[in-house]
Amino acid sequence: MPAHADDADGKAPKGAPKEPRPPARMSTVGGSQLGRPGTQVKLKPGAPKLPTKVSARSWIVTDAESGEVLASHNAHWRLPPASTLKMLFADTVLPKLPKERTHKVVPSDMQGIGEGSSLVGVKEGESYTVHDLWLGVFLRSGNDAVHVLAAMNGGVDKTVEEMNERARILHADDTKVVSPDGYDRKGQLSSAYDLSLFARAGMQNKDFREYAATATAKFPGETKKKKNGETKRESFQIQNTNRLLTGDVGIEPYPGIAGVKNGSTTNAGNTFTGVAQRGNRVLLVTVMHPDGQEAHGVYKEAARLLDWGFAAGGKVEPVGELVAPGSTANGGGAPHGKGGEAGGSADRAAAHAHSKPSGGAGTALGITAGVLVVLSLVAYVVHRRWPLPDLARRRRH
Repeated sequence: MPAHADDADGKAPKGAPKEPRPPARMSTVGGSQLGRPGTQVKLKPGAPKLPTKVSARSWIVTDAESGEVLASHNAHWRLPPASTLKMLFADTVLPKLPKERTHKVVPSDMQGIGEGSSLVGVKEGESYTVHDLWLGVFLRSGNDAVHVLAAMNGGVDKTVEEMNERARILHADDTKVVSPDGYDRKGQLSSAYDLSLFARAGMQNKDFREYAATATAKFPGETKKKKNGETKRESFQIQNTNRLLTGDVGIEPYPGIAGVKNGSTTNAGNTFTGVAQRGNRVLLVTVMHPDGQEAHGVYKEAARLLDWGFAAGGKVEPVGELVAPGSTANGGGAPHGKGGEAGGSADRAAAHAHSKPSGGAGTALGITAGVLVVLSLVAYVVHRRWPLPDLARRRRH
């Protein structure tokens, strides 16, 4: 049977090591206040207090449409992301592969899947549509589905390179991708801020929204021979491991939830990014590594923060913003030294530009103008209003 690492109940083992401390200096992308350790919030008179029962090492609550950060706690702390990194994988690869395309799985597609990975049950020698595989990624967090899609995209190495480049475009400078499925790998890191960027960018895509909001679906099984010599392929039902979408013992589905992704590994603990709508407001919340003392703690803490965010509408001053892709980031990238990489996206882009030989002023101006047009279009896409009626609809296939 597949091992579903994302089904962990969130309880910490006895004798767990003491909590680490966040770095004194972190990235200031999105605003200088987001680079400070600890909780950041600016309450106006009459604003509700933040929930006290939130133990996560890092979390952030944002308005998904405006990008305003309502409150945060160590927003740029670079931590292992677990399967929430699959949001970046989907945002990078999903637009490139037509969902009706079919692929027959070969042994090389399944190489490199980590021991104990979450699996949806992809079988070598069977054919799957891209649509099937994305359901396996979003609902069961299937690392087998991720590796097959990565193979269709030109391989794991190429996909990792593209994910890192996509992260830079999104100004997700806390993120370094080593494995496209989020499996624990040395040096693989992200942050609550970056995961929120990935969710916000991904949810601009209609198919991404549909997969993220799907509660249950049918997934193709094995092809078997019948006694009369004919073959028949069965299917089996899969359910989303996002407990705020489907519920579980001791936890109810969150009203208005529409995804996005949960994760759990040894190094990351439990992680979760969720989007929910109440009235005309859409909020994003990311929670990374609660202390594990509460069953389903990552979901319960996310729900408490969402409740607070909806109650705090118009009663808090933003402490930062989710920057738009291609914009000039407010602040800088991760700081030099331990836990951070030097420089931000603008610095790298400038260095890259200066390393190229000049091809003439006319050519340079033409390229610059073209880039500015593309970047302005990207920024518009991110800042437009989401189609709210579609966003919160829970789908069953």
